[in-house]
Amino acid sequence: MSLQDDLTAVRRNLDQLTRKVEQLEQQAKRQKPGSSTPAAAPDPSRMVTVPDTPYDSSLWQDVDDEGLGARDRRAP
Repeated sequence: MSLQDDLTAVRRNLDQLTRKVEQLEQQAKRQKPGSSTPAAAPDPSRMVTVPDTPYDSSLWQDVDDEGLGARDRRAP
């Protein structure tokens, strides 16, 4: 793609985003203040408990730090 093609695509995407934001603003104006229904409570069957205990360090054995490369080599 040329630079002109990229700029055209960016303009098209920006125009589309602008239209979507305007639609959302119009929808928000049509809603009466205080008439929105309260959010439903989360479904307990879909909730996952995350323990406070530290993870087993063996889970991270022989892994690379994302974006940093392997531990025994230098980054370029």
